[in-house]
Amino acid sequence: MPHTVVIEALRTPRGAAKETGALHSVTPMELLAGVLRELARRTGVDTNEVADGVFGCVTQTGEQGGNIGKSACLLADWSPHLSAVTINRYCASGLSAVNWAAQQARDADGLAVAGGVEMMSRVPMFGDKVPYYTDRTLGGRIGYVPPPWSSDLVATRHGFSREDCDGYAALSQARALAARSRGAARSMVPVLDAQGQLLLDHDENIRAGNTPDKLATLRPVYEPGANGLDDWGLAREPELGQIQHVHTAGNAPCMADGAAAVLIGTAEAATRLGLPVRARILAHADACVPLTQTGAVDATHKALAKAGLSVADIDLWEVRDSFAAITLHYIRSLGIPLEKFNVNGSSIALGHPMGATGAMLVSCLLDEMAARDLRYGVAALPGAFGVATATVFERMR
Repeated sequence: MPHTVVIEALRTPRGAAKETGALHSVTPMELLAGVLRELARRTGVDTNEVADGVFGCVTQTGEQGGNIGKSACLLADWSPHLSAVTINRYCASGLSAVNWAAQQARDADGLAVAGGVEMMSRVPMFGDKVPYYTDRTLGGRIGYVPPPWSSDLVATRHGFSREDCDGYAALSQARALAARSRGAARSMVPVLDAQGQLLLDHDENIRAGNTPDKLATLRPVYEPGANGLDDWGLAREPELGQIQHVHTAGNAPCMADGAAAVLIGTAEAATRLGLPVRARILAHADACVPLTQTGAVDATHKALAKAGLSVADIDLWEVRDSFAAITLHYIRSLGIPLEKFNVNGSSIALGHPMGATGAMLVSCLLDEMAARDLRYGVAALPGAFGVATATVFERMR
């Protein structure tokens, strides 16, 4: 089976998901089309050579409805013969899009494009009125629990305190601020308005001064009792005694606007078309752990086994740091040294444009691997209902 490679991976800055955010005036289709145009420009690819496109988007309604991936390809003046699909694997959608596009490239022994978009300032989360969210009875029947509460459950199970969670969040913010100061994001595409004026060229959500002491002043998302969720959880796990509510707006991912695009192909196709290669995709895997967002641990183990690698072989990790306890559980479960993990901060500091984040992680990972001259990297994301995706990369030197 032919190897698949990443030819280029680009992303926009992450904008604050509010009406005063720098990207709010841009439609989701325009935002994704802009990064697709830049992908074509930087690589020089003939888009007639691209066999398929796969894009992540979670809230597929309104401005993000109607197969936005295909629409954005047309708006970006990519080949009208390019088919495309928009997928939703919750928070893991963008990385799943990369993995699916890699499969399409293998099948065609050619090229495919992947990516994602989410404009949470214009299309709010749950704006599609998903039935498991609007109908609590149905949500209970299928086991839906809000991510902040399930993260509190993980913190309680595994002994992560409020201090642990705030400490990790402060580290994420400090690392993101340092990375922005030194201009670490080579693959970031500045966003311009229709007149060519700059709207945003840096990640907007990063905040200086978010120390553990400052974060400790924030109230938890859920208070004891949690609208009946605590009783429900303790009925299932009475040995826990009491659910510890440790997650706040400060140690959870903030909402964001953003888009990303990744050009993928077989190694043979890249050589034939004279396209440069940044990395090889060694393996990818999906997993699901019900009730909690800890599926990324299982997905990562599966992907590493497919790649024939161990945790110790991986030089750099880029993992969506969702609620802090979920991330701390991932680090502890896999035994990852902190100096190799999310070295430039992640979603707690940068923001989480849901359908785009997974594809964004690929550009972040490959940028830093190149800067440090590293060989192996892993990108991974957990998501709602326990779904998760992980991908193993080898940088081409």
